[in-house]
Amino acid sequence: MTATSLAEKIIAVPGVVSGQPHIAGTRFTVKQIAVWHEFMGKSADEIASESGLELSDIYAALSYFFENRNNIMQAIQAENDLVEALKKRFPSKVAAKRG
Repeated sequence: MTATSLAEKIIAVPGVVSGQPHIAGTRFTVKQIAVWHEFMGKSADEIASESGLELSDIYAALSYFFENRNNIMQAIQAENDLVEALKKRFPSKVAAKRG
């Protein structure tokens, strides 16, 4: 049995998922795992079973998140700000029709 380090499980590669830290061999980002855990209230077990990932992958992502919480939370906030700006700039045509 070979031990795997956090650095081997969580990687950031330019050009892969926009260079964001993600679970090696997948396109699941640490940020996605953090949102599911922190904002949606999902446990590590739930995330693993719903995503098909190993539980150790989820814990590695959460460990990385908690060690880099400020940076990842800022990235989440920046995405939320962008979405709000785009909603204002390009209002929903469907919502306008509903009146």
